[in-house]
Amino acid sequence: MKEDSVAPTPVILGIDDLRPLPGVTRIARTSREGVQLLEEHRDVFIDELWLDHDLGGDDSIMPVVTLMEEAAFNGRPFRIGTVFVHSANPIGAATVVRSLTRWNYRVRRAVA
Repeated sequence: MKEDSVAPTPVILGIDDLRPLPGVTRIARTSREGVQLLEEHRDVFIDELWLDHDLGGDDSIMPVVTLMEEAAFNGRPFRIGTVFVHSANPIGAATVVRSLTRWNYRVRRAVA
C-alpha cells in the first residue's frame, strides 16, 4: 500500500496591528507579541513573514527588526523564505527593508 505524502502546511506569520492578513497561520498585534511569536518559531522554517511598521500608538516593528538583526549578527539568523514589508509609512518601511536586507534576509516591499 502506497502512503500518500502530504505537503507540510506553510508557516506564514504576520505582525500587524489592524489588517486581517488572510493566509497567515499566526498573527501578532504588537511588537511584544511579534518578538514572542518569532521566538516561538526560532527553530522552524518560516515561509513568509509579513511586517507592518506602525503598530499603533508609539509601538513599531523595530523591536522585531532588532531581534532579527541580533540573531543574524550572532550567526544564527531566523530561517525565513521571504519577509514582506507592508506599511503605509514609506520611511518606516524603507528602514525595515534596508535593515533586514543588510543582514541577508530576503525582503520585499508589498501591499497587504
